[in-house]
Amino acid sequence: MRYFTIFRVAFRALRRNKMRTVLTMLGIIIGVGAVIAMVALGRGAQAQVEASIATLGQNVILINAGNVNRGGVFSGFGGAGTLTVEDAFAIEKEVPGVVAVSPEVRSSSQVMAGNNNWSTSVMGEGVDYLNIRQWDLDEGEMFTDADVRAAAKVCIMGRSTASRLFPDEDPVGKTIRIRNVPARVLGVLKVKGFSVQGTDQDDTIIVPYTTSMKRLSGATMLRTINAQAASADQLTDVQNGITDLLRQRHRIQAGRDDDFMVRNQQEIADARNAATATMTALLAGVAIISLIVGGIGIMNIMLVSVTERTREIGIRMAVGARGRDILLQFLIEAVALSSTGGLLGILSGIGGAKLLTIIKQWPTLVSHGSILVAFLFSAAVGIFFGFYPARKASQLDPIDALRYE
Repeated sequence: MRYFTIFRVAFRALRRNKMRTVLTMLGIIIGVGAVIAMVALGRGAQAQVEASIATLGQNVILINAGNVNRGGVFSGFGGAGTLTVEDAFAIEKEVPGVVAVSPEVRSSSQVMAGNNNWSTSVMGEGVDYLNIRQWDLDEGEMFTDADVRAAAKVCIMGRSTASRLFPDEDPVGKTIRIRNVPARVLGVLKVKGFSVQGTDQDDTIIVPYTTSMKRLSGATMLRTINAQAASADQLTDVQNGITDLLRQRHRIQAGRDDDFMVRNQQEIADARNAATATMTALLAGVAIISLIVGGIGIMNIMLVSVTERTREIGIRMAVGARGRDILLQFLIEAVALSSTGGLLGILSGIGGAKLLTIIKQWPTLVSHGSILVAFLFSAAVGIFFGFYPARKASQLDPIDALRYE
């Protein structure tokens, strides 16, 4: 039997039972569609995390105060309070590869401007902070080293805070009050968006760290120091250099825990991506199970088809069809079912991903790789689950098949 004839006979058999064919393909359609939609959801979440990490800046290293144990009671991270401004200066001067450092003092406060007021975060930073974060000013200018040395009453603010305090006017040059301390607005930052933690980065006011420590919060220690390495290749070396320097400055003996924590941007990204990758694998695994169930449905229908067409198989063998021709015919039917279901599943998966974005506002990202893998997997399901029924049909005895009623 020629191959063209085998294909023609196989597709004619599928058209003969249209409803059964459609219902059999439905399992594959749902499985492939679910795989593509779930993987797109996971990749979208991963892309969102990467975009959020990118808002931290370039080659950023975060040094946070660690925990302290007092009488068996741990204070939690940030409770040690051992980071100092002098530590920040030492990191900038003594650690090779560090190009910028900004001591950070973070607090929150009710801020007033005329008849408007707003509760926001107030961050004390150094002049290099915007360079470290790769954050540009939309208007105005950054405070200077002279402002830091003088603990000047100046600030810059994010766009969200500016729109709340000055909804109908330009805030540059205006005066606001932070804890009853007047501060002149020097500039407004460009929109940054949400952080990795999901907070609005544009809802903030930035003052010189000396202003925060001496005039606003009264803090004498730092909880965070922002540092920037010269390149991504130097992140690990710079991180190790900072750790060694701070252990020496804090007189931490060998074998004792650090009273600080040093993390680089890539570590934060890897931790977040690991969580999203786990979620993606879980969702894809559930979807693949439904695809396997669809394959079992194909096997079931093909076994029924072999039983129904036993006499037909006997007639074909009687007129010269070989066992491999019968095997190929039924295998083609199974692969046609799964492949057509796979194509329709791809369309439904892409549509489902777009609906998730439109209706739920969830980020999705459909990749060509997931489409190709889903289609090949659906074809493989057809071959795997269709082989047994096809082999069973090819091994029928022609005489017994002709006698079958």
